[in-house]
Amino acid sequence: MFQKLVPVNLERHANKKIKQVEGFGFAAGFHIASVMMHEFARAAAIYPIVFIEDKQQDEFRPVVLLGLDANENLFVGSDGKWQASYVPAIIRRYPFALARTDKEGQFTVCIDEGSSLVSDDEGNAMFDDKKEPTQVIENVKRYLGELQQMEVISQAFCKFLSEHNMFTPLNMRVRDNDRIKNITGCYVINEDRLNNLSDELFKEMRDKRYLPAIYAQLISLAQIDRLVMLKDERAGDAGTSSKKESKKAKAAS
Repeated sequence: MFQKLVPVNLERHANKKIKQVEGFGFAAGFHIASVMMHEFARAAAIYPIVFIEDKQQDEFRPVVLLGLDANENLFVGSDGKWQASYVPAIIRRYPFALARTDKEGQFTVCIDEGSSLVSDDEGNAMFDDKKEPTQVIENVKRYLGELQQMEVISQAFCKFLSEHNMFTPLNMRVRDNDRIKNITGCYVINEDRLNNLSDELFKEMRDKRYLPAIYAQLISLAQIDRLVMLKDERAGDAGTSSKKESKKAKAAS
């Protein structure tokens, strides 16, 4: 997603402006997007939610599947518009992000200088004439701060599931045009283990308010069929377009 992520500072960005987001072409190549536990309820109605393992950090994190193949986002149309009612928060925050500093528990706001949304001429200024951050930066700080709090809760959620052996590899076969495609490399919550939890552990999960997210994740897997349907539609549109171009070429000759 990010091409040149750097900390926001007055020296580099005093005259920079942020253009309004009018499309999501920058996300057209993302086949997954991180989500937080608080997003599960809305995301589950549109996207399959799975977990991927970050072996370097020794943790699992939740993501939504946006496509069946790498570099494929089935929810971004040719016009750059997002073709679903809910856009994951990590994509809505673009071109900004938080990055850890050298100090424990502290973060700094960063911006993707390679983004087409960053301009010298168009958009809302990042700093005013007095070299003070404008409302643009203040809004970004608040939004990213809220997301960071949600991420901490999501990390605790995933850690709890991992410690209690609730993850299992996803192995699913789906039809992809004329071939069968295996969806692997990610994890889901093991429903059998969930149904056989002790009353004590189940109560703990309920008290931590993890149950709605767990059930949302399980239900969301039905959305894999949506990805297959979207991919079929896109292939059909491409085929129709190709035939039209072929007819034009023949007519021209």
